[in-house]
Amino acid sequence: MQSFYSLHARGRVRWHWLPGKGDPVVFIHGLGCASSFDYPRIVADAAFGGRQAILIDLPGYGYSERPASFSYRTGDQAQVVIELLDNLGLDAFWLYGHSMGGSIAIEVAARLAQRVKGLAVSEPNFYPGGGVYSREIAAQDEADFITCGYASLLAQEKSAWAGSLQSSAPWALWRGAKSLVDGIEPSWMELFANFTPPKTLIFGALSLPDKDAECVQRQGISLRIIPDAGHAMSEERPGLLAQALNDFITEHE
Repeated sequence: MQSFYSLHARGRVRWHWLPGKGDPVVFIHGLGCASSFDYPRIVADAAFGGRQAILIDLPGYGYSERPASFSYRTGDQAQVVIELLDNLGLDAFWLYGHSMGGSIAIEVAARLAQRVKGLAVSEPNFYPGGGVYSREIAAQDEADFITCGYASLLAQEKSAWAGSLQSSAPWALWRGAKSLVDGIEPSWMELFANFTPPKTLIFGALSLPDKDAECVQRQGISLRIIPDAGHAMSEERPGLLAQALNDFITEHE
């Protein structure tokens, strides 16, 4: 695992750079997750096509540091990703983000459009309001969540998500969730729709029907469906997610 000191976050950010062919695929994880936990199984799957990949643990999550002074808003997380990509000197790469990471990836792509070869997002936040978990977290006071709510959330969680959740800073969770509930202007959907390089939206079949997926289809944007999967598609159907990403990149290389 590699690391650099982020001046923007004021803490060390860590990532895996896994070898392979072609321009790297940059993976950005969701709320309470970590790319180091979620995505090695995707990259290692034969369906991914042996591509090189960069798996970033955002500040506050996984192996990266947890500066208490950082905002953890999606726009600031996007700036940290850009800081890392600049630090690595990457002029061409593919972007993939899931859930909150999809929203962050959209913001990165909007700022670095000339360097992004293609953008794939799976079930991102497109509008203010958040999802089930982000709404539950943000509805609490930050101090109350840190002292009580975080422990309660951990105690209730029985899925594999608990493994990365317990490695997340509670203040990062709360501020990230609040950012998703607050949204941005223009919206993530508007930024996604206006992004001109190749792009695709990925949904788990069990998450459908969904108005965001329908909206994207109406705009003529590619929609890919992962069978027998819901929101946690990297856990539920990792091989099919690997195939969807490889197919998207292969179509646009």
